[in-house]
Amino acid sequence: MALVKDVDNIRLGVIGMTEGNGHPYSWSAILNGYDRERMTRECPFPGIPGYLNLQPPGAFGIKGVAVTHVFCDNPAEAAHVAALSKIPHVAAAPEAMIGAVDAVLIATDIGGEHVARARPFVEAGVPLFIDKPLCDNAADLTVFGQWVDRGATILSSSSTRFAAEYAPYQFPNAPLGAWRFLAMPMAKKWETYGIHALEAVYSITGPGYVSVRNTGTEERNLVHLKHRCGADVVIACGKGIVYGGAMTLCGANGNASVVTRDTFASFKAQLAEFVGYLKSGVRPYPFTHTAELMRLVIGGIASREQGGAEIPIRG
Repeated sequence: MALVKDVDNIRLGVIGMTEGNGHPYSWSAILNGYDRERMTRECPFPGIPGYLNLQPPGAFGIKGVAVTHVFCDNPAEAAHVAALSKIPHVAAAPEAMIGAVDAVLIATDIGGEHVARARPFVEAGVPLFIDKPLCDNAADLTVFGQWVDRGATILSSSSTRFAAEYAPYQFPNAPLGAWRFLAMPMAKKWETYGIHALEAVYSITGPGYVSVRNTGTEERNLVHLKHRCGADVVIACGKGIVYGGAMTLCGANGNASVVTRDTFASFKAQLAEFVGYLKSGVRPYPFTHTAELMRLVIGGIASREQGGAEIPIRG
């Protein structure tokens, strides 16, 4: 059963923005189109026009879907996003979107803020897509789990799950035999960007992680994960590492190196999956998978704070 009243006219609100995260610009542009000249000249995140400008006009939009409202903590930022990404309404407060949109994209990537940002919409029954990571502490994960158990429509993911280059290897596919070792570098902070690497490898191994150990520092995280299938996963996440989807895959029967190249396609597929959920009412993957990923994020923080202790991951 559809989660929205009119599947041919889905109105989305977008909420942002946080330091270093320009998703309100990019997600809205992918769905609405954009002012190419101003985006190229004015967007504070140059990588966004870098990949938007590579696309033909027909690549933009999902039929029957539009971002109609935007809110940012800084009103000037909201007005700028609206102008560049063709959003007709700037909301004075997040709650002002309730009744005016069918669903909301919470496009901020600070997990510790997401319960507070989500609460008014959950209480009003508004479906939510929440940017990665869903949360960064156990108390908030409990809250989200309770909300989902009570029927709240909440979806969260990293765009790396949707990289086409990973598809041949993704669970339950195993073209290289049983997995033995996976490795992936990732930029920036473990708390915000570690999930990009985690979700990429998770899409390949599937669920079943038993422990996480972070022997690095806040600026140079070195994270070792163990999977019940016997595979070891190593993620290096830190300052100075260039963002990208480079991954090393080692199976019992062969090895591969995989690099992702199409950020636009990954973001659009991510948004299309949420739209599909709104139209069908069918969750594309269990919330238990998201919860396990958040326990890995949280465990990586706890391990680092405990001097590299091995943190068990329990369902």
